[in-house]
Amino acid sequence: MNGSKVQLGLKENWKQFTLLVIINAFVGGMIGLERTIIPQIAEADFGMAAKTAILSFIVVFGVTKAITNYYTGALANRFGRKNLLVAGWILALPVPLLLIYAPSWNWIIAANIFLGISQGLTWSSTVVMKIDLVGDKDRGFAMGLNEFAGYIALAAIAFITGWIASNYGLRPYPFYIGIVLGVIGLFLSWLFVKDTHHHVKLEATSSTIPQLKNIFWDTTWKHKNLGSITQAGLVNNLNDGMVWGLFPMLLLSKGFDLHETGIIVATYPAVWGLGQLYTGKLADKYCKKTLLFLGMFMQGIALLGMIWANSFSWFIVLSSVLGIGTAIVYPTFLAAISDYTHPDQRPKSIGIFRLWRDLGYAIGAILTGLIADRFGLVAPIVAIGLLTVASSMIVKFRMSCAPKSAGQLSDSKFQTKISPV
Repeated sequence: MNGSKVQLGLKENWKQFTLLVIINAFVGGMIGLERTIIPQIAEADFGMAAKTAILSFIVVFGVTKAITNYYTGALANRFGRKNLLVAGWILALPVPLLLIYAPSWNWIIAANIFLGISQGLTWSSTVVMKIDLVGDKDRGFAMGLNEFAGYIALAAIAFITGWIASNYGLRPYPFYIGIVLGVIGLFLSWLFVKDTHHHVKLEATSSTIPQLKNIFWDTTWKHKNLGSITQAGLVNNLNDGMVWGLFPMLLLSKGFDLHETGIIVATYPAVWGLGQLYTGKLADKYCKKTLLFLGMFMQGIALLGMIWANSFSWFIVLSSVLGIGTAIVYPTFLAAISDYTHPDQRPKSIGIFRLWRDLGYAIGAILTGLIADRFGLVAPIVAIGLLTVASSMIVKFRMSCAPKSAGQLSDSKFQTKISPV
């Protein structure tokens, strides 16, 4: 590609952008394979009863994905986004086969190691490449489309696998879908995706965002805005890890059958995914601090409301509220991280954010398992619901609003405002 022909913008790069959206739908679908039925496989096929042991697959997934996110961000400029994307799809290919033929729980754990590494490589690569393509004007909308594709596919596959499992058994039929997703995802990434390093160079020449002194610690906590975003991302995935592992068990304990459980479980990511078609654009127009506070607070209230819910309709409502709250924060996270980092440092900062965010899966699963084994299924919902509300308060009182287009600022006074450390 000739650098003189490179342009930033969604309209200018719509073909590659659309391709990456489609690929990310396949990425999300790979997670959907496990969303409804793995806890049931643990109990039915392997006789596991302890919640901590059952949720171990989420811990392994979260840790491996988190670590891979970090290295994907750190190595994106060195090895190229496309190469990391293709490598991620190659590592996804064994996942459905391991789930189909697993003779022991260790095979499920192995499948989630492959899945975590694959997700870290593929999802992080598509996120960074979309941000590279669009520039700062439509960044929130771009992230909304990206997360919409991933999570609506996750919801669809979660529902389909639940339906297949309820009619044809837990294995092997639900996981045949994963073989198709892996092969097509690899094919599209290998043959049709183009790298975006020229777009990064173009944006870097005009960016006035100050470079971070210590990318890891600034992104983790020291930078008031980046640190507030990162802790909210961690807590968001912490409660998502609880919902992933505990929600199906909670619903089954309340008398819902596997089909009803599949519908309720799929509602949350479906609303989350669809909602991002709208909420992503909000991040381009409104203060990201306000959006993050509102979304995290809604999540916390929805989780606490599940304590008293008993009917199918109430769980659908609460799952929808949880999905809306998550839809508000998810594209905003990535757009906000990009507001406060220089284009040359952006992949690494996003990787660090995603490291902590996806460690939330592991932390949430461990906390959920320990509390549930000791105090029952309701206690972890209370604890993590309150923690989510607390996270929203950190955003409210620590973060500040950035100007609409941080990447176009030239006034040093405003640069100081958007970069408090």
